[in-house]
Amino acid sequence: MHTRTLGQDLQVSALGLGAMGMSQSYGPNPGDRNEMIAVLRGAVDRGVTFIDTAEVYGPYANEELVGEALAPVRDQVVIATKFSWRIEDGKSVGLDSRPEQIKRVADASLRRLRAEAIDLFYQHRVDPDVPIEDVAGAVSELVEAGKVRHFGLSEAAASTIRRAHAVHPVTAVQSEYSLWTRDPEPEVLPACAELGIGFVPFSPLGKGFLTGTVDTSTQFTAADVRGTIPRFTEANRAANQALVDHVRDLAQTKGVTPGQVALPGCWPSTRGSCRSREPDTWNASRRTPVPPGWRCPRTRSRTSTQSPHGSASRATTTTRCT
Repeated sequence: MHTRTLGQDLQVSALGLGAMGMSQSYGPNPGDRNEMIAVLRGAVDRGVTFIDTAEVYGPYANEELVGEALAPVRDQVVIATKFSWRIEDGKSVGLDSRPEQIKRVADASLRRLRAEAIDLFYQHRVDPDVPIEDVAGAVSELVEAGKVRHFGLSEAAASTIRRAHAVHPVTAVQSEYSLWTRDPEPEVLPACAELGIGFVPFSPLGKGFLTGTVDTSTQFTAADVRGTIPRFTEANRAANQALVDHVRDLAQTKGVTPGQVALPGCWPSTRGSCRSREPDTWNASRRTPVPPGWRCPRTRSRTSTQSPHGSASRATTTTRCT
């Protein structure tokens, strides 16, 4: 497994594993606990050293699962978790990134993860009621106290990244990025490159769509978050099928799976690690996502989103995979 350096010195595997789907969003959840532990430990055996979780996943249950699974190999892995939600009666009811809340979350996450320090502590979503400078200052104090090693942001604008970085170095920025989601390219990726910040794409397989396992006939369960996402309406799946067909055709010419073609498309030129949290991460026997030494040729992808009025708006991007 190749490695990447996020920020100045956080070394992680080029491919990470997001554990969210083991506890929520791709139901029925939770999965069999022993099987999920086997998947997490199996990933480490295969060279994946970058594991992602968050207090809100479950909530809390996912951190507990990750903590239990990785306790025997804690010194071999980098665990990222996240703060920023107000959780009441087992449900997220809004954002809360007040400094005192950040510190409470850190202490609770450390207990659930069975860790002495959080390797990478992301603000999960930017809280408009709390200046990002205050957030960065609170995490800086946690770093000084030895409870956190690195600070990260998720789904933050370039201007927010710059303001946070001016207070405390941002090691990584996490945003959705894949062959059909290119939003970080105009501003966020250049800011990360300029400031020496690692970029971590999440949902690099388009929440399973780019693997070719989802089509217009797919029925999502009530516990599957994709049933609530406009991109996964039947009309939009039909509009985007051409992209999946293109990925599948390219995969056939290379003798690999569609997912193996799609994954390199999420590695930007800036330093980063690609984090997958797709439903198929439940399967411990899945093939290695990117075969060693395999190179993806330059490919042009086209994504479509059906507008509310029925016409398809399209954004064309060029992806170079190496």
